Amino acid sequence: MSKIKNIGVFTSGGDSPGMNAAIRAVVRTGLYYELQVTGIMRGYEGMISGEFIPMGRKSVANIIQRGGTILKTARSQEFRTKEGRQKAYEQIKNQNIDALVAIGGDGTFTGANIFIEEFDIPVIGLPGTIDNDLAGTDYTIGYDTAINTVIEAVDKIRDTAESHDRLFIVEVMGRDSGLIALRSGIGSGAEAILIPESRTDINALLNRLEKGRKDKSSKIIIVAEGDDVGGAFAIAKAVNNKFPTLDTKVSILGHMQRGGAPSCMDRVLASRLGIAAVEALIGSQRGEMIGVINGKIHYTPFRNAIKQVADIDQELLKIVEILSL
Repeated sequence: MSKIKNIGVFTSGGDSPGMNAAIRAVVRTGLYYELQVTGIMRGYEGMISGEFIPMGRKSVANIIQRGGTILKTARSQEFRTKEGRQKAYEQIKNQNIDALVAIGGDGTFTGANIFIEEFDIPVIGLPGTIDNDLAGTDYTIGYDTAINTVIEAVDKIRDTAESHDRLFIVEVMGRDSGLIALRSGIGSGAEAILIPESRTDINALLNRLEKGRKDKSSKIIIVAEGDDVGGAFAIAKAVNNKFPTLDTKVSILGHMQRGGAPSCMDRVLASRLGIAAVEALIGSQRGEMIGVINGKIHYTPFRNAIKQVADIDQELLKIVEILSL
């Protein structure tokens, strides 16, 4: 393989806090090794339409603390087609881009894996998703910030719940993964946590509420949006049918979980992975996602990182049961 001279970097799919820190690390590491770095706007969609910008030290100044992504992000239907990917390849070749750093989740890496097979271009991926649902890393960029955002919101919700002796059912993101719900639920002292990986026994939940402490002035249930019962409103309907006098409210946290300044953990993680991505490309690696396992940089082929749902730690579920008494 010829020596890499110009690295393209882009963000794709849903945004996550820490993406800017990752972009910053990729750009400054590339410059450190005397490489050119080109920013690709709006992910694969911008790659197809030719939205490229040169990246220098100043272009990534003062962004490490910012949420979102300065390169914007989008989902591209056209890139799913062979014709769309051909356009993207021609565009990056016109820009003399030799290799790519893709920051995103499973959809981003699925596209990257196909792109490598079709056009033999080196691509390294960084796990940028709040869901923490990729194999090959203990934590994804944005997950720590997201669960802390949830905890901060639930703490405030509990204040009003306690004032009115209410039950609040709080829905968080997690269509296929309940890891946001699980850890934020433990951290916020939830009475119950409902997640896609564990089938919800609605009767057991109602029984738990009925037999729980009567002197509790507030109750919180955390539910992931992908829970099999159908989400927070479906749970609330079942609770209201069983306990019509219980003051029950629903709060959908929604997209606030994606925003905000990244936590220190996410900034450090993104910085480590951004450096490792450039060094991996220089070392002729390709088709791998870079993560951290047990504190060490770890490389996982895209095909093994995508949609590999790990078993939920049963110890975490037991913590909920014990501490909700």
